[in-house]
Amino acid sequence: MKKTPTNMSTDLQKFIDKFEPNKFKQLAHGIEIRGITDIHRSITFAKDLIERMKLKLTVNHNADMVSYGGFEVNNQ
Repeated sequence: MKKTPTNMSTDLQKFIDKFEPNKFKQLAHGIEIRGITDIHRSITFAKDLIERMKLKLTVNHNADMVSYGGFEVNNQ
């Protein structure tokens, strides 16, 4: 069983359970997923998963995050 922080939103916890990131860091308003090799495919999958599950989450990314294979998933 994966150990996740207890103060996460229900939507964020559902996302983590389905997306199953290897590495992530909890942020004030979401998580940062790190160590992704195919960043474009992973971001597209994350957005599709959020839409399909009707979660109140957004995906954010920028050029700095791409350098270490990361993106954020935040509560709306």
